Amino acid sequence: MELRHIRYFLAVAEEMNFSRAAEKLCIAQPPLSRQIMDLEDELGVTLFNRKKHALSLTDEGELFKQYAIQVLDLVEHSTSEVRELKHGLQGMLNLGTVEGNAPRLLAQWISDFHEINPHVQYTFWNGNSDDVAGRVMNGLCEVAVIMEPHNGVGLESVPVFQEKWVAIIPKEHPLAKVKTKKISMSQIADYDLIIPSRESRLAEIGGWFEGTNKNPKVICKVAHVLSAYELTRQGIGVAIFPASSKNIIKNDDVVIKEFSDPAPTVSYILVWSKHRTLSHAAQEFIDFVTDRV
Repeated sequence: MELRHIRYFLAVAEEMNFSRAAEKLCIAQPPLSRQIMDLEDELGVTLFNRKKHALSLTDEGELFKQYAIQVLDLVEHSTSEVRELKHGLQGMLNLGTVEGNAPRLLAQWISDFHEINPHVQYTFWNGNSDDVAGRVMNGLCEVAVIMEPHNGVGLESVPVFQEKWVAIIPKEHPLAKVKTKKISMSQIADYDLIIPSRESRLAEIGGWFEGTNKNPKVICKVAHVLSAYELTRQGIGVAIFPASSKNIIKNDDVVIKEFSDPAPTVSYILVWSKHRTLSHAAQEFIDFVTDRV
């Protein structure tokens, strides 16, 4: 068995499609299929259930996947450490991030970390907190910044930032004409709302309205604040998003107001997997950030 067999297997296990895995690996599909069959022959087991339009891992395949991930993690970790003896900390650090203040935080940390470790490289992946947490748990990102709450069982985390929620209001909306800078939950309880698409947000935002004896009237759930802005600009409803929205929206078509005390807040956390071996660069980056917050 060679390392390429393990890499090929994991590519197929991640894509669950031989054609996509072959494209990802930049090889033709027939040689990839042959390599997987050779691996199965060597192991004496079937790793994949092959059906006409579906591919899935067998029990043996699931077990082998766990060990395969550990083997590649160990190879990458040992290779990096040997090279670092001569050249200093290096490697590719795969990061995940949500919207809001997370990109700004990561950019500042990378800037400062780069001064100390100029040979480390970075990749960014953007998504909502559930998607990013899933990528961390699956080993596609090593370190990420997401918003609480999260459904990432098996994640280590440390709080890094907190901000308030705000209401993004159409310019001609009655709430936009309220003279006060802040509004209460009871004031928006009767209006259509646009909120983040994460399911956990609906329950959280619903809790803010308990004192009003009304349930929030959610008309639309969206993943990104720019989509919320466009919907708000068209008068569809009032959007509820973190205050960092004000840094993205530069238009007089909407009015942004904070909520009166006690104002709801959202917390950003740095996360990484409890169950995966981190690269040296990832561990140093985590230590660097946790020493600063």
